[in-house]
Amino acid sequence: MRAADHRAPDAAHRPPGPAPPGTGTAPRPAAPHRRRLRPPPPAPAPRPARPLRTLGPVSDLPPYDDSEQPDPVDSFEEIIEAETTRDPDLAVIEAGSRTLRTQGGPPSTDVPARPEDPEVDKALREVEAELASRWGETKLEPSVSRIAALMDVLGEPQRSYPSIHITGTNGKTSTARMIEALLGAFELRTGRYTSPHVQSVTERISLDGAPVSAERFIETYQDVKPYVEMVDAAQEYRLSFFEVLTGMAYAAFADAPVDVAVVEVGMGGSWDATNVIDGDVAVITPIGLDHTDRLGGTTGEIAGEKAGIIKQDATVIMAQQPVDAAQVLLKKSVEVNATVAREGLEFGVVARQVAVGGQLMTLRGLGGEYPEVYLPLHGAHQAHNAAVALAAVEAFFGVGAQRAEPLDAETVRKAFASVSSPGRMEVVRRSPTVVLDAAHNPAGAQVTAEAVREAFDFSRLIGVVGASGDKNVRGLLEAFEPIFAEVVVTQNSSHRAMDADELAAVAVEVFGEERVQVEPRLPDALEAAITLAEEEGEFSGGGVLVTGSVITVGEARLLLGRG
Repeated sequence: MRAADHRAPDAAHRPPGPAPPGTGTAPRPAAPHRRRLRPPPPAPAPRPARPLRTLGPVSDLPPYDDSEQPDPVDSFEEIIEAETTRDPDLAVIEAGSRTLRTQGGPPSTDVPARPEDPEVDKALREVEAELASRWGETKLEPSVSRIAALMDVLGEPQRSYPSIHITGTNGKTSTARMIEALLGAFELRTGRYTSPHVQSVTERISLDGAPVSAERFIETYQDVKPYVEMVDAAQEYRLSFFEVLTGMAYAAFADAPVDVAVVEVGMGGSWDATNVIDGDVAVITPIGLDHTDRLGGTTGEIAGEKAGIIKQDATVIMAQQPVDAAQVLLKKSVEVNATVAREGLEFGVVARQVAVGGQLMTLRGLGGEYPEVYLPLHGAHQAHNAAVALAAVEAFFGVGAQRAEPLDAETVRKAFASVSSPGRMEVVRRSPTVVLDAAHNPAGAQVTAEAVREAFDFSRLIGVVGASGDKNVRGLLEAFEPIFAEVVVTQNSSHRAMDADELAAVAVEVFGEERVQVEPRLPDALEAAITLAEEEGEFSGGGVLVTGSVITVGEARLLLGRG
C-alpha cells in the first residue's frame, strides 16, 4: 500500500512572486505550491562550452530608494533601548562600541526542553531509541537509492513545494535560520531542516520558524514508519538515522503544507540524503577542510561533492570560496546552465560595526543596498552569512533576474533583528561571562576566535574544549591558542567523543603543560573553567568559551540552565 500521493498536479510550479515594492509583504498564495514530478532528464549531449551566467551587478540596477522607510537610526535606537533596559549594567554602552560583556539576549525559545507530559516524553524516548538503532550520521554508504525509494513509496512529498538547498562546510545552520526568518517576514510558511541538533532531535524539523512539537514529531515518525520498514526490507542496507529523519521532514513539510522548504545538507551534497530535492536556489556557504576521509583532501575535491546540489537552471548563491573550490562550483554551474551570484561581486557586506548584542550592517543585495540592518549575532562571519541569506531570498523572489527592485527594507530589518542561532557565539551566563560556540573544525575555530576578539574584551579567557575523535583537533586547538589563557579539556557523552586524556596530550603540545587542565566530566570542566576565570575577581573581565563540538555545546547548555 502506498502513502497518499503528494505529487503535484499538471500546472507547472512557479516560485512565489516577489514582494511588491514598499509593501513589505509577498502575496500569500491561495493554495499550497505544487510542483509536477518531472521524469529524469536524458543524458546531456556534448555541446560547446557555455559562458558563466551571473546575475547583473548591483551597479547596473536602479539606485535603492529608501525615502519612504522609517528613519533607520530611530529603529536601531529602539532596539538598543530594549537591549539595555534588560540589563542595567549595559545602559551606558554605546552601540558600535567594543564591550566587556556583550548582551546575550533573552533566553532562547527555539531549543525545546523535554516534554512535560510523562507519556509524551516516554513516546519520544521510544522514537529516539528506534532512530538510534539505525546507522548513525557518521556511518555512510554514498548513495541516494534508499532515500529515493522512501520518497517514492511516500508519494514524492519533496516535490510539493519549492526549496532552497544549502551546503558548505561552516555557517549552514545560521544561514538557514536567517533565510527562514526572511521568508517568514514576507508571510511565507516555511519548513526548515537542519542538523545536527543542539539539545533535542525535534529541533531538526521546524515549521513557521519553530521546532515541531514532540507530539507532532512522534506522529510524523509513526506515519512514515510502515513505509520505512517497506524500504528496509527491499534494500541491502536499512535506512540510516539521517535518511529516516530526512523522510520525516519532507513528509511533514508536505502535510503542513509549507510554501517553501529551507534544507541543509547533512554531509557533502551529491549523495547526501537531502539531495532528492531540486532546489530553486542552491546556497554554498564557505568550504573548508572537514570530513576529508569522505569528501576529499582538498577544498576543490570537497567542492566537487558539494556541487551536487546545483541543479539544472537553478540560481546559485556562492559565499566567498577558496580558488580551487570556486573553480569547481562555477564549472558545475555552467554545465547545468545555472545562474550564479558571487559574494564580493554580485552581493556582499558593505559595512559593519559592533553593536550591543550583535552588529549593525549595511548589506548589498542583488537589488541594491540595505542600510542599518541590526543582527543580534556576533562576528564578521555572521555578517557574511547574512549577506548570503539575503541574496538567496532575493533570488527566490526573482530580484536581480525578473525584477530590479529590492525587497522591502523595513521587512528585511525586522527579519534579521529576530534571528537567533543557539550554540553559535551564545552568551548563557554572566559574572563570569560564559559563551557557547559549536566550532568543530579549524576554519570554524578561526572565525570564532576572531569574533571573540571583536565582540568581547576579556582580560582572561578560559577555554572548555570537548571534540569528536574524527576531527582535526590539533588545528582546532591551534586556532584557539592565541585567545585562551588556559584550556580545560573534557569529553561529552557521545561515543564519538575524543578521550579527554588523548585530547589533553594534543593540547599540551599546542599550549604547554602549564596551560592545560584535564577534567573528563563536562560538569567538572565547566566548574573548573569558571573558577579559573574568576581568579582575578568577579569584575575582572574573565570569561569562558565552551567549544569543540555541537554535542559538547548542547550538553553545556543544559548544565548551565538553557533548555
